[in-house]
Amino acid sequence: MTEHSLAVSGTDNRFTHIPPRLAGLADLAYNLWWSWHPEARILFKQLNQLAWKASVHNPVRMLRDTPQEFFLAAENNEEYLRRYDIIMNRFRRYMNTTSGWFREEYPGSRTLTIAYFSAEYGLHHSLPMYAGGLGFLAGDYLKECSDLGVPIVAVGFMYSEGYLHQHILPDGWQEGIQETLDRDAAPVKRVLNDEGEQLVVQVPHIEPPIFVAVWRVDVGKVPLYLLDTDIPLNDEENRRISSNLYTSDQEERLRQEIVLGIGGRKVLHEMGILYSSVHLNEGHPAFALLERIRERVERGISFPDALNQVRVTSLFTTHTPVAAGHDAFPPELVDRYFSCYYPALGITRGEFLGLGTHPDYPESGFNMTVLAMRLSSYHNAVSQRHGEVTRQMWKNLWPDLTQDRVPIDAITNGVHLPTWLNPRVEDLLDTYFYPVTPNWQQEHDDPGIWNLVDEIPDGKLWDLHFDLKIKLINRMRERIRIKWAKKQEDPLSLAAAGLLLNPSILTLGFARRFATYKRSDLIFYDMERLKRIVCNRWRPVQIIFAGKAHPSDYEGKRILQKIYQLAQQPEFEGRIAFVEDYSEQTAQYLVHGVDVWLNNPMPPLEASGTSGMKAAMNGVINLSIPDGWWLEGYNGKNGWSFANTTAGNDRDTADACALYDILEREVVPLYYSASLDGIPHGWVKMMKESIKSNAPRFSARRMVKEYVSRYYPQLVTGADVAYACVLRR
Repeated sequence: MTEHSLAVSGTDNRFTHIPPRLAGLADLAYNLWWSWHPEARILFKQLNQLAWKASVHNPVRMLRDTPQEFFLAAENNEEYLRRYDIIMNRFRRYMNTTSGWFREEYPGSRTLTIAYFSAEYGLHHSLPMYAGGLGFLAGDYLKECSDLGVPIVAVGFMYSEGYLHQHILPDGWQEGIQETLDRDAAPVKRVLNDEGEQLVVQVPHIEPPIFVAVWRVDVGKVPLYLLDTDIPLNDEENRRISSNLYTSDQEERLRQEIVLGIGGRKVLHEMGILYSSVHLNEGHPAFALLERIRERVERGISFPDALNQVRVTSLFTTHTPVAAGHDAFPPELVDRYFSCYYPALGITRGEFLGLGTHPDYPESGFNMTVLAMRLSSYHNAVSQRHGEVTRQMWKNLWPDLTQDRVPIDAITNGVHLPTWLNPRVEDLLDTYFYPVTPNWQQEHDDPGIWNLVDEIPDGKLWDLHFDLKIKLINRMRERIRIKWAKKQEDPLSLAAAGLLLNPSILTLGFARRFATYKRSDLIFYDMERLKRIVCNRWRPVQIIFAGKAHPSDYEGKRILQKIYQLAQQPEFEGRIAFVEDYSEQTAQYLVHGVDVWLNNPMPPLEASGTSGMKAAMNGVINLSIPDGWWLEGYNGKNGWSFANTTAGNDRDTADACALYDILEREVVPLYYSASLDGIPHGWVKMMKESIKSNAPRFSARRMVKEYVSRYYPQLVTGADVAYACVLRR
């Protein structure tokens, strides 16, 4: 990978107050490596704990706002300097090493740089470029590629206003709060051109013209380039393109996907970044494949040959069977933006529209998933069950094949263990793993290592988990205190926010997008039965909810409002709580601190579901409908699976009854069955099984290795063939 005469803006004059002895802090702050290395975060926290907290754990903002006196004090603190030198040396070794799993597995092959396109990335809350699981999957993928040394470059959007900052009104209705990202206080840098100005690229063959400025985020060794249309060269309408993630305006959505796909490919070309294959994370960036074809046509290659060259070097991952996740646009809207693009491809309007038309539903418009499927040779779903559902959904794109031969594989999602494993849990594991296998963290996808979990004394694991639950509840109470100080909130709203939660009580967590198929309110199906469960005098239960509804999803907002209003009711005794403005930071506290992770989507609409994986590796036990990843993760000893498969059309009633039954008969009794030493050993046994059976199997390390080993040889071969065709021309 090379960048022709391009640079990335430095830390300019924002950090002139940092003495040279500690100058590495600025370099560290601008690389998200710190986000999955707690020892690096401690460097910032120990410098100025109050500033670290005030910055919401954003080191760039913190360094900018911290007075020089704190740096001078650290410069004269020998203990701090020792830690600083150790961490900076570790960071530099990580960045400079050329070895690693990828080089060891493919020592003789030429470098295959993969261009990874995604509409969202969940990396850290200081960069709010995510809406949910799709974004966090993309973020975890980049982090793991960095750790394994997989050569990859990523493309996404610089959303100036992010997705949605959520405020809950006193009546429970979700209100969206717009908050513009302060780019000068975020871990992102401008990409500069030869003149030292920010690089700006025009999206080719699109009228009216659209221009994008380029930013860079360093995710360890992986560069992520972000596209930004909010620049003076664009008219007001086009400046808004990169403002919000998943806008509800269909035309603006189309312009977003044009910029992401076509503009993203053009940016890589302008920067001189060479790559041999493309990995699309969902259909939003599928136009990138069209642009790759257009470039070949421009060099004199026929459209069919260009299509074949692109197809054999392209991988497409689809993430959902829900119709709303597959964008489709009316032909007349496509015409508005692609009338100049059709002839550039050397095909007619009808041929172009045919690339994105579903054979069974031609009236549904130009479908981005159909386009991605047709322009790529390799396709995968994100769990085994999702693979079955996806082959059924799209089988008619291959009318000559039986469903079992439809070329859609499945690679089950995984999560980045260093990001989501609580540092204190990691320390506990290290105590018992390290003497047997010192390199366990580098080999954490090996299931055999995790059997050592059984050697941890029950009391140590239980006490640690209880401490993390206290930390979660204290975090919620701190948010309540701040709200009270700022707004003088109504007491009922404070109770709904979790003021009355008790860490000694069995705590269920339900945190995800408030899409209707997630059935967030299923547990409220029978109110009287639920009250008997949560208000039981001897064995009470409390439930913490969190999540956002899409701004245009009024049914999702209605469900959220219903839950919030129920949390305000005194008859629930303060045992229902809703955490406002669910984010990556809130998710960390929840997946570390609740006792049970509840998941009850309508099957088979849960493609994978990664939040339960994050909870499981921290000893939180899953209670879930058998769908998505849990069909593979559940082994009868590591949690609970509930559903009534004979329910017919009344699925909600049957599933709610099954949920109540399993809570009353199994979950609640097991939690409260403490021995004389105060420890529920049966519960801890299930916690251990949850950790050791799920942590290695559903890690991003296993996932990335599977992507590379399954698709790498074919993509290399395809790239070589495509390159040979170009040379012959």
